[in-house]
Amino acid sequence: MQISSTSTPQVIVPGSQHAGNAGNATAVDGTSLGLNGENAATSTPVNPTPNPAAPLRRGLSNWDQPLQGDISGAQQALDFLEQSAAQLRNLKTDLSARLANRQRADGTLEARVRQFSNSWRNRSAASGGTLDAQLKFSSKGSDTSFTVRGMNLANLRSGAREVVAVSIGGGQNVRSVVLEPGLSDVQIAQRFDEALSPAGVRARVNDDGQLEFSTSEAQWTNVRDTIAVQGSGIRFPSGQLNRVKAEAAAPQVEPDNWQVTDSEAIRSTLAQVVGALAKVEQSIASVRQALAQVTARVQSAAPEATRSGMDQVAQNFVTTTKQPGYQSLLSITSALAGISRERVLSLLSLRNS
Repeated sequence: MQISSTSTPQVIVPGSQHAGNAGNATAVDGTSLGLNGENAATSTPVNPTPNPAAPLRRGLSNWDQPLQGDISGAQQALDFLEQSAAQLRNLKTDLSARLANRQRADGTLEARVRQFSNSWRNRSAASGGTLDAQLKFSSKGSDTSFTVRGMNLANLRSGAREVVAVSIGGGQNVRSVVLEPGLSDVQIAQRFDEALSPAGVRARVNDDGQLEFSTSEAQWTNVRDTIAVQGSGIRFPSGQLNRVKAEAAAPQVEPDNWQVTDSEAIRSTLAQVVGALAKVEQSIASVRQALAQVTARVQSAAPEATRSGMDQVAQNFVTTTKQPGYQSLLSITSALAGISRERVLSLLSLRNS
């Protein structure tokens, strides 16, 4: 299929942390915080010098959203995988029982296969978009890996210099890659990666030594249906853009292919279920490791200086309250003015962490 190109392709040759929010805090007097000596007698309100090493925080939700998002994504992926593993174990037991003639054909086995297939079809949504078809976890979102017919490294390495135009999403979005003799496989992949990354497509040499592309799962259908290539007659046809076939990598688990119509089909399905369970359990271990890593980052995110600063403020306040008289009462009321329940809970959580 030929597509008219109306644009000139671009040739590519590659070569805090915020301070704490004071909120509703008001000025307090010198005795309430023990400033300039614990026995200060003045009742004149003063503005204490802020301690930059111990800013007030309202908790993780406001000052480290990325970490919280990573934890949420990992937990969603883990929940989905553990539920899938439980379903696969039950299915394995039922399939074995049917083969051993310990279970009659009452439709239960077929129903379990359909149930798992429907659940697995919802993988992307159930995992919060963090688990791809290869069971690889990423807090940045799941991708679809694919290859493009004619774009194998053996073909791309051979031949004279050629400018290859690639269109994704329509003829107006055309990027070009210069292929020339002497390029290594990695260099070829880098040139495609630099050319196509603005269109949301990445390229690399995979573990099998093949040129592999990837894009987000949400964009995959559009990429598959619109990718087109134009060359100068060396590796790819010249003239107009020509559609090429993009094929997604086979998913790790394919329950839509499982059959239980007879003994031979049941044996085949049982083998696939056992393999799928092993892959799911391997993915569970990987996600648990990722969750442990992000949890460790959360635990180390609040600096020790913050906790020690809160300890000092608390100690000064306790010392002040032990002093009898009206001045002590005035200091306490000044210190408590404007302090909300939310702030108290936030400070307590820092002391207990």
